[in-house]
Amino acid sequence: MSITVNVELGYEFEVKAPFKEVFAVLADVPTAASFYPQVDKLVDLGGGSYRWEMGKIGLPQISLQTVYASTYVANKAKGTVVWTPVAGEGNALVSGSWHLTDHKTSTKIVLDVQGDLSIPLPALMKLVVAPVVEAEFEKLTEQYIANLIQRFGGEV
Repeated sequence: MSITVNVELGYEFEVKAPFKEVFAVLADVPTAASFYPQVDKLVDLGGGSYRWEMGKIGLPQISLQTVYASTYVANKAKGTVVWTPVAGEGNALVSGSWHLTDHKTSTKIVLDVQGDLSIPLPALMKLVVAPVVEAEFEKLTEQYIANLIQRFGGEV
């Protein structure tokens, strides 16, 4: 028996770094992943696909490790990096995108992430566990953004 927790996050911010620099960091998955907190391991599966093995999170009685894989496609002309889930890898399906807009001396960044996380718990636990999981992913993603903002010289 398991429950599925859906997480959808969206952020928009602008950094002082030029488009070329921002795109180079975000299009290179290992470099971009190095700014995300609690990544235990990033495994290159080939073909633009990577498996993320995250550190354990959760309540003292319930710990959860998220493992998922996504395939990444970067398009500099469009200013996008898009990722789609790889089925059969881990306990989550994660998709999303970076959309970058060149403002000459700065870059506007829009991040959208969607994830479905399967947790081996009875359905009764969803009301307790789902908000904790959602809050933890939101906290980690906001730290990720803060790390990227620092890397890119601050916000405009």
